[in-house]
Amino acid sequence: MLRITTSAARTVRAFRPLARRRSSSLSRPSFTALSLPTNKPLHTPYRSFSAAPESKSFKAETRSLLEIVTNSIYTTKQIFLRELVSNCSDSLSKLQHVTATESLSDFTESELRIDIDINKDSKTLTIKDNGIGMTAGDLESNLGTIAKSGSADFKENAADSGDVIGKFGVGFYSAFMVGDHVTVKSRSVKSDDSAVGGTWSSDGGGEFYVTEDGLESNGCEVKIKLKEGEEEYLEESRIKSVLKEYSNFINYPIYLNGEKVNTQKALWTEMPSEVKAEEHEKFYQYISNGFDKPLHTLHYRADAPLDIKTLLYIPSYHTEKYGMGRMSAGVNLYCRKVLIEKESDVLPEWLRFVKGVVDCEDLPLNIGRESSSDNLVKNKLKEAVKRRVVSELEKIKKKGGEKWETFWNEYGSFLKEGVCQDYSSQAKLSKMLMWESSKDGGELVNFDDYISRCAPEQKEIFYLTAPNREAADASPYKEGRDEEVIYVFSAIDDFVMANLGEYEGRKIVSLEKSGGEEEAAEGGEEMIAWVKQVLGDSKVSKVEKTSRLKTTPAIITDHESGAMRRMMKMVDTQGGATGTMNDDLPPLSLKVNVDHPILVGAKEVGGEIGDKVIEQVFENAILGAGLREDSRVGVDRVNWLLEKLVETEKK
Repeated sequence: MLRITTSAARTVRAFRPLARRRSSSLSRPSFTALSLPTNKPLHTPYRSFSAAPESKSFKAETRSLLEIVTNSIYTTKQIFLRELVSNCSDSLSKLQHVTATESLSDFTESELRIDIDINKDSKTLTIKDNGIGMTAGDLESNLGTIAKSGSADFKENAADSGDVIGKFGVGFYSAFMVGDHVTVKSRSVKSDDSAVGGTWSSDGGGEFYVTEDGLESNGCEVKIKLKEGEEEYLEESRIKSVLKEYSNFINYPIYLNGEKVNTQKALWTEMPSEVKAEEHEKFYQYISNGFDKPLHTLHYRADAPLDIKTLLYIPSYHTEKYGMGRMSAGVNLYCRKVLIEKESDVLPEWLRFVKGVVDCEDLPLNIGRESSSDNLVKNKLKEAVKRRVVSELEKIKKKGGEKWETFWNEYGSFLKEGVCQDYSSQAKLSKMLMWESSKDGGELVNFDDYISRCAPEQKEIFYLTAPNREAADASPYKEGRDEEVIYVFSAIDDFVMANLGEYEGRKIVSLEKSGGEEEAAEGGEEMIAWVKQVLGDSKVSKVEKTSRLKTTPAIITDHESGAMRRMMKMVDTQGGATGTMNDDLPPLSLKVNVDHPILVGAKEVGGEIGDKVIEQVFENAILGAGLREDSRVGVDRVNWLLEKLVETEKK
């Protein structure tokens, strides 16, 4: 564990607000808007450097911070490559600006590129660019002091530096996470008699060395002597993997041992109208590691409330239905084409099926550039992207047709999940939900369809939970009702209805709940008292008469639906609990048809047979409500009653 002295801790505390101030804004318009004030030098003024290596000491503050940068800021070591490649990209962007605004007599134009070379014999990894470069003075100024960022100075000089990635001035030092010695050779594009190139080297301890023997041409070369145990970074496959993950979309070509590795362009930065369908298909397959075509593409740019470039895809199918486990988030968060968060939470969990990229230039980053340092800005970004996705789903729903039908069949359960999880989107999502109903067998209806067919006096939306349509059509809960009823066939549907509670002022009511207007049945008080006495308080909380039932003697009401009980039991089981749905049924509410022949006959017969009949009627009501997982409960009672029936017939 890293130990920090009291003085070092004070240094760290002083450094954090500095990082926050530097990260407060990253708004950078297009590159062509850059302009460098002429009253500020591009490079550190010339100082005399000896040909022999000159030992210099890091400032005390820098020494403490260097240890923290090396050991604590970054979550994974592989980040060092992202940081160094980003520095190269910055150097090339600066060169583009300088050559566009100034006349450089000694500059020879060539392909702007980043080269990475592996030398297994010397155990070195070299990252090189042919960008703007540095003088010996720049090397001492920029690399001798942590948080002295060349990018920060450049942005101060060029107020609108749109393509510069770095900002904290600590990324370079991530090289010491994997290297025990780092050498930087450079030469400025403006090198002349007053500003020459140089070499900077250090083992990450208290000293560094600077000499004037830099590169022969403009650019910068960082050579890392790898530590013992870091040999994985001498393997081409490992370097390619890191580059693909973090730096595959930067503006400039990256060559690894002479082979170009970043062949995929950042499609989200292109104008949406200029991207072809074939390009979208290839890019989607690249980021999703799939082979299907996207069902729908959302490609847009926005500059308010944040500068966002977004490219999102809805796949043609999802994998959760195949039992492959819960999917991870499918959207990666970038800042200026550099990966910041893989599988980001930029979209809510219920939209985890969406794949793609969100690139936000306004996102303040933490010092490790691995997440946002400002939750308010991040939340604003998340809300903006989510609203746009929900709006796009509304458009797909409005157009209808095959695309919407395919989407609903594939992702309807995710929208239901959103209704239960995302209150701010609930109203819009609830308009997209669809179910079968008691009318138009097999057709799907939404709430608006249902309401349009309601009688003027109906103020409720009725639904019924059943395992399938056949069971729903035959349900005793529909007896005596002429209203259209929405059929829900899964526990999540029941959960959705309970979460919504109402839709546009109309209560959503389960037929299995008591309530609603019905004519009171006349008489029957003796029957009610007898049924309650037979069943007892342990089985029924109340017994009421109903005029709705015609062919069914009794139903259970006001209970938790069978589908919901099954879901909760499954959750309990996953949490380590044991038992079945047959366990722990609480006292239930029973509604009976006091004039039903079975009840009337049972009361007339009385005795043990009458009691057994009432107990079986109650058991049948439990089965009808879907509350009994094992239908074998009560079989002995049925057999006993059948015996008595046969004996009676023999007499």
